[in-house]
Amino acid sequence: MKKFSNALLWLTASEIIFNIAAYIVHSVVGRILGPADYGRYGLVITLTTMVIVLIGNGIPTAMSKYLSELWENNPENILAIKKKAAFLQTFLIGTVTVIFFLSAPFIAWLLKDPTLLPLFQLSAVVIPAFAAASFYHHYLTGLHLFKLQAIVKIVRSFARVGFIALAAVFFGLEGAVGGYILAPLFTFGIALLIDEFYIKRKLGFGVKKNGHDFDFPTKTILAYAGPLTLFLVFYELLLTIDLYFVKALLKDDHLTGLYNAAITVGRIPYYLFAALAMIILPAISKTTAERSQEETTALVSKSLRLMTLLLFPMITLLITYALPLLHFFYGTRYDQAANAMGVFSLGVGGLTVFYVLSFALNGAGLVKIPMRLSFFGFLLMVIFNFILIPRFGIVGAALSATLTAFVLMSTILFFTKKYFHVHLPSRTIISAFIVSLIIAFIARFLPGGTLSFLFSGAVLFIGYFGILRLIGELRDDDIFPFKKFLPLFSKKDQK
Repeated sequence: MKKFSNALLWLTASEIIFNIAAYIVHSVVGRILGPADYGRYGLVITLTTMVIVLIGNGIPTAMSKYLSELWENNPENILAIKKKAAFLQTFLIGTVTVIFFLSAPFIAWLLKDPTLLPLFQLSAVVIPAFAAASFYHHYLTGLHLFKLQAIVKIVRSFARVGFIALAAVFFGLEGAVGGYILAPLFTFGIALLIDEFYIKRKLGFGVKKNGHDFDFPTKTILAYAGPLTLFLVFYELLLTIDLYFVKALLKDDHLTGLYNAAITVGRIPYYLFAALAMIILPAISKTTAERSQEETTALVSKSLRLMTLLLFPMITLLITYALPLLHFFYGTRYDQAANAMGVFSLGVGGLTVFYVLSFALNGAGLVKIPMRLSFFGFLLMVIFNFILIPRFGIVGAALSATLTAFVLMSTILFFTKKYFHVHLPSRTIISAFIVSLIIAFIARFLPGGTLSFLFSGAVLFIGYFGILRLIGELRDDDIFPFKKFLPLFSKKDQK
């Protein structure tokens, strides 16, 4: 549990930096391009990155799972698994890239905008670039080199700002798309150097030893990667399909840009908890392989509790400060997105719980359950979009996401209790909910300007945990991982 907590801190810190960089990029691009071109940028980049997430992460995630099961006891097999995964990934991504490029005219026709054709064709190169960087991301996860993984992600954060934001300033929309190609390629180059000169030479991972040539079965990787890939396909569609329905049903680039801004800011909690999902899959893979039911239950229980305590104040503050947040990132031209963002933020909480707990089930080998649930959620989302978007516009799209999210969250909680014997005490949920209402009420009396909301939000966030501590809901084991970052706690421990 101590290693789990330390890894979570390192990766959460890198996720925070990564997402700050992402929001700097979105802020710069959104301000420079304006709502209409920013909407076009969002459509193009969202689609290509969605292809990576839904197709390109299945094999690397499977590699990460099997590496995590043997890196301590059978390190000589690491190279075989890595080589087999790299071969399969190269073949898959190469095929997908060609298909995407050839499909660009059809995609532009579906969206009823032929001017998107050259942008989609250019963005096809994002797919192999992004996949190459992500492959090493999962490789480091499988070896449990979380600190190194965090460092590489921080490098990627600065690369995003440097390549994408600056390219947008000098070359406009096409430059922003081109920067999305250069940033992951730069990160891939750094990861290759780290692998060659540190991981292989100093740590000895991924080096062929004693002439041993273990051939890891292709079928084993694909049997796990298949259902996982389908889960990622439908989950990513859950996150993004509403943006395309807004474009197709409302036929308005301005509204598409507004909704893109709303969902980009509203996803902040989801991005922060990506680190938890990243750790929980290999961690549970290891504990289930060792048949340690007690440790598996403890990991899932701690993850669920951590999400609950943190998601409530995050979502409350996103809803409370929706307008100043949009001003902060995009300026006043995006004011109309505030209501949609508030509604969408509620749904992000549900989708975050679903995502993290799905990876817990995936880590235990129960990959078909998240796959089926995400497919059901996708169908539900499509139905809601057709009904609600024509009637309520971009707020209807946000409502579709939120309704779907709560159905999926309720279902995944049921399976979590069934297979891991974990459930969240009612006291924790009620306490977090009531204290969130308290800080929402107090927010009415604090400054809420474009910059002053940052101070108010920080005070309320700290106050939320202070109240939980006073009523006994925030325990010592909840704050233990943070003690080494807080000098006050460290001094107390020394005494």
